Amino acid sequence: MTIKKITEINITGKRVLIRSDLNVPIENGIIQSDARILAALPTIKLAIKNNAKVIVMSHLGRPKEGCYTKKYSLLPIFQYFKKIFTNTKIHFSDNFLDGIQLNTGEIAILENTRFNEGESQNSDNLSKKYSNLCDVFVMDAFGSSHRIESSTYGIGKFVKIACSGLLLINEINALKKALKKPKRPMVAIIGGSKVSTKFNILDKLGKIADTIIVGGGIANTFLAIDYKIGKSLHEPNFIFEAKKLREKYNIIVPIDSRIGKKFCKYEKSTIKLPNDIKEDEEIMDFGDESIKKIVNILKKSQTIIWNGPVGVFEFPNFRKGTEIIAKTIAHSKAFSIAGGGDTLSVIDMFNIKNNISYISTGGGAFLEFMEGKKLPAIHMLEENFKKQIT
Repeated sequence: MTIKKITEINITGKRVLIRSDLNVPIENGIIQSDARILAALPTIKLAIKNNAKVIVMSHLGRPKEGCYTKKYSLLPIFQYFKKIFTNTKIHFSDNFLDGIQLNTGEIAILENTRFNEGESQNSDNLSKKYSNLCDVFVMDAFGSSHRIESSTYGIGKFVKIACSGLLLINEINALKKALKKPKRPMVAIIGGSKVSTKFNILDKLGKIADTIIVGGGIANTFLAIDYKIGKSLHEPNFIFEAKKLREKYNIIVPIDSRIGKKFCKYEKSTIKLPNDIKEDEEIMDFGDESIKKIVNILKKSQTIIWNGPVGVFEFPNFRKGTEIIAKTIAHSKAFSIAGGGDTLSVIDMFNIKNNISYISTGGGAFLEFMEGKKLPAIHMLEENFKKQIT
């Protein structure tokens, strides 16, 4: 992989467009987790320190493309930045495609890229307009690096200089460390609702991990191989694929579960064995014996990869499995790497971010990198680098 890094380019006085990942949860205009913003700040601060004209762009949520939707505006993020950069002049721009005026050492936060028609279609016209905003484009949104969109990929075709930011490089280096020569035993924890979206990553990790622990709807699909699991979230069409994975790899599924009859915040939990689950009940967390078994595995691990909660952690009565596993990882001496939006929420909930070796801001990108796929944004940076040296 040969790409330019922001630290290798003279950006003083230049218009530097940074594609960050500021896709954070916002409720009623209030940011619920600033993990991705904090991860994006080092690159932005570096550009300010070098007296660049700094332009920051990001998507937020999934609005209807080309249409302004207040709940998906980056205005709350702009307000957040004003509190961080108290000695820096900061602008907010929702009308920037024909150009933006900025002085050195100033920051402009652009409105949601997905309000621009053609963003998700990787429109050449929109990509050109983005490229005209800057002298240097910095791709620093690892969480969006698996998407072929105008602000993450198409711009590289038209801008003269494209390079990686500090976050993107750190992400790649940490993930490579976990995958290439991991200290053993190596354990992967894969949670979430759908085994179908994580089939490839389970297969990839099965080849390099000593143990895979599955949780959430994914674990339920594995349990459905042998048991009737009531109305638990699972994918009947992928039971056969799950069985093939179980035959190939050391996959740990829950031996008991916390179940409820209603999917609601204050539903009471009951611990049951898989063959005792009734038709009107659903699995929503690990049971105590499953938790004990997994804690023992994690305590012996030297490398831990964690993607996704193992239960409905948003509900107090179905949080125990995720909480104990999260805190066990945090207190472990293993090299731990965690990724995924829900995983970041768990880390914030239990205040353990300082105890995880590396926290990836990516969800889909995290998984695709783990699968061994070439991320489109990395390909774009490699191609742009070739243009720079010819």
